[in-house]
Amino acid sequence: MAEGKRKHGLRALGVYGLLVVIPVLASILLLTREGTRTGAAAKAAAAAGHPVAQLLLAIAVVIAACKATGWVMRRIGQPPVVGEIAAGIVLGPSLLGTIWPAGASAVLPAAIMPQLNVLAQVGIVLFVFLTGLELNTRLIRGRGHLALVVSHVSIAVPFVLGILLAVVAYAKFAPKGVGSLPFALFIGVSMSITALPVLVRILKDTGMFHSRVGVVAVTCAVVDDVTAWSLLALVVALITASSMLGVLLTLGLAAAFAGLLYYVVRPLLARFFTRTSEPVLRRVAPLALVGVLLCAMATDWIGVHAMFGAFMFGLVFPRGNVVEQWLHENASGLTTALMLPLFFAYSGLRTNIGLLADPALWLWCAAILVVAVVGKLVSATVAARSVGESFCRALQIGVLMNCRGLTELIVLNVGLDLGVLSPEMFTMLVLMALISTAMTAPMAQYLDKRAGRREARLQAEVH
Repeated sequence: MAEGKRKHGLRALGVYGLLVVIPVLASILLLTREGTRTGAAAKAAAAAGHPVAQLLLAIAVVIAACKATGWVMRRIGQPPVVGEIAAGIVLGPSLLGTIWPAGASAVLPAAIMPQLNVLAQVGIVLFVFLTGLELNTRLIRGRGHLALVVSHVSIAVPFVLGILLAVVAYAKFAPKGVGSLPFALFIGVSMSITALPVLVRILKDTGMFHSRVGVVAVTCAVVDDVTAWSLLALVVALITASSMLGVLLTLGLAAAFAGLLYYVVRPLLARFFTRTSEPVLRRVAPLALVGVLLCAMATDWIGVHAMFGAFMFGLVFPRGNVVEQWLHENASGLTTALMLPLFFAYSGLRTNIGLLADPALWLWCAAILVVAVVGKLVSATVAARSVGESFCRALQIGVLMNCRGLTELIVLNVGLDLGVLSPEMFTMLVLMALISTAMTAPMAQYLDKRAGRREARLQAEVH
C-alpha cells in the first residue's frame, strides 16, 4: 500500500513538473526575451504616470471646487450654478494656470482632457434630455399669445443685434477659414439663449416659482428653449454641411427624425406605459437611457449635434410614471453632482481671461455684454409690457429672460468645437454668460418686492 502511494506521488510530481514547472520556465524565458525589445516602451509608459489615478484626482478636485464655490454663491444670494461656472474658470488658465502652472498641470494635466471631455459630453446629453423631460408644455395653454410674443421677441431682437455685432467683429475675431455667415449666425444664437434649467433653479431659490410672474417667465422660457435649440440645430447644419444640397439634406433628415419621434415613437411609448405594470416598468427603466443615447447618436450622425436628439427624446417621453421618477432620482442626481461639474471645468480650461490683455478687448467684452443685455432684457420687457403687464412686472420678466447660464455654455462649446468661435470670442462670451446669470437673482428679487409693494398699495386704495 505504501509502495502504491509512492508511485502515485512520483506520477503526480512528474505531471506537475511537465504541465506546470516547464510551462512557467518557458514563459519566463519568452517574456525575458520580449522584455529586452519593449524596455523602451515600458519606460515610456511608466514615465506617463498613472492615468486612472490622474483622472480620479481631477474629478475629485473639480467636484470639490464646484461645490465649494456653489455654496459660497448660495450664501450671497446667487444660484449655485454661478459658482460652478466660476469654479471652472478658476481651475483653468485664467487663474490657477497663471499663478501656479505646476499645480494646474499636476491636478488637470493635458493628457486627461480627452477623457474629461467624453464624460462632460455624456453629461450634457443627459442634462439636455432631462431639460426636455422637465419642460411642462401645458404651461403654454391659455398663455400662448403671451408666451409666443415675449419669447419670440426676446429671441428675434438679440439675434439680429448679435448678427450686427458679428458683422463688425468678423474681421477681428473670426477664426481663419470661417465664413461671415456661420460666424454671424452663431453669435446671433449665442445672444438669444435663455437658460431654462437655471431660471427654474433661481425661481425656486427665490420663492418665485409658483408666483404669477414666475409661471409667465417659465412659460416664455419653454417656448424660448424649443426655438433656441431648433435654431442651434439649423446653424450647426449650415456650418457642417459642405453645400446647400447638404444643408437641405441635413435639415430634411432632422425634420424626419423629429417627426418620427413625435408621430411614431411618442404614441408607441405612451401605449407601452399605459399597458405595462409598474413592477415591469421599474425593471426596464434604465433602458430609457439607451433611448437617449441612441437618439443623441442619430442626430449627431445627421449633423445637427447630439444634444438635439436628446432634447427631442425628452420632449416626447411620457410623464407621470415610475420611469420618469427613476430618471429624476438616478440620472438627474448623477448628472448634476458629477458630470456637469466636469463640463464646467472643461469649459473653464478653454476660457483664458489672459487672452484679453489688450484694453481694447475689454471694450469689446463690454460691448458684447451691453448688446446681450439690451437685446434680451429690454426686448422681453417691451414685449411683456405690450401684452398688458405692468412696467415693474414686465421688467422683472425681462430680467428673468436675460438669464443664460449653463445653456449658453453648451452653445459656446459647440461653437468652439466647430471652429466658429476664436478663443478670444469664446472667453468674452463666457464672461457675458456669467455676468448676465449673476445679475438675474438680485434684480428679480428687488423688482418682485417693489412690484409687490406697488400692487398692495393699489389694492389698498381700491378698498
